[in-house]
Amino acid sequence: MKTSDFYYDLPQELIAQTPVEPRDCSRLLVYNRKDKTIEHKRFCDIIDYLKKGDVLVVNNTKVLPARIYGRKESTGGKIEFLLLKRIDMTHWEVILKPGRIAKIGAVFCFGDKLKARVENVCEDGSRIVEFIYDGVFETILAELGEMPLPPYIKEKLNDKSRYNTVYSKVDGSAAAPTAGLHFTEELIEKIKVKGVEFVEVLLHVGLGTFRPVKVDDVENHHMHSEFYSVSASAAEAINKAKAEGRRIICVGTTSVRTLESASDSQGRLTECSGNTEIFIYPPYKFKVTDSLITNFHLPESTLIMLVSALCSREEILDVYKTAVDEKYRFFSFGDAMMVL
Repeated sequence: MKTSDFYYDLPQELIAQTPVEPRDCSRLLVYNRKDKTIEHKRFCDIIDYLKKGDVLVVNNTKVLPARIYGRKESTGGKIEFLLLKRIDMTHWEVILKPGRIAKIGAVFCFGDKLKARVENVCEDGSRIVEFIYDGVFETILAELGEMPLPPYIKEKLNDKSRYNTVYSKVDGSAAAPTAGLHFTEELIEKIKVKGVEFVEVLLHVGLGTFRPVKVDDVENHHMHSEFYSVSASAAEAINKAKAEGRRIICVGTTSVRTLESASDSQGRLTECSGNTEIFIYPPYKFKVTDSLITNFHLPESTLIMLVSALCSREEILDVYKTAVDEKYRFFSFGDAMMVL
């Protein structure tokens, strides 16, 4: 299977630059795998496709204001850091530019409250740095940092909270689990009243979000590593629902990757945490996931490959062509799709 098999034409003007208000007024394309039908709705209509007993699995990670700008201590040269992954209390993996001024031992200053020393250069060009500061790191980052919007978004985000879900809790992501951005607190409450169960899992979205698939053969792509965690209560709720024949509906590809990483060969989960490099593409056989709520993803990306595994490559490319023809908004701040 070739990476080019997952290419589609996308007009530049369909790449969403700003989020819609309110969140649940975005559009929703509903694709039914059984009868191959497509319906065009608003996201608030999603409640009509949910039924009592369904389990919605959401990723409660929280995006840090992880892009910071500073200067090299010795020369004053400008630097941009993007924090990717926390290693311990003071060490992080970061992407930075320009890389030529960030050799091992280089020190960078971010205002008068934060410094960083480069300790290692990784194979992919990222760096391991030690941050030096007084006080609480997250507080300093909140003052200095910007939300790490993807490079295809050119507009400035005025409200930082719009690049986090309303249920985000655990700091640690370099990008948002964007399918969840469509939910409002009011919509969640209505869904719960209908008898749908919300279950939270965790996956910190990292480096792979910013990495295209560069190999011709899909199987040769090396997937990035991301931290995930499933609590005992989440595992119990999902196992119980599966045993009773109730639907497990994942909100976003990160929730899918968490469940499929955490489950055994029989699709059962236990309390666990760790790092996953799971790469899902056709003809992957899903162990836990029944349905998916997701955004429209980049051509030739690992995300469109994952969605294609749930249906088929041909079906998804047909659905995407319809979405383009109907002028849906694409990518992080774009519209949503529900695969039934």
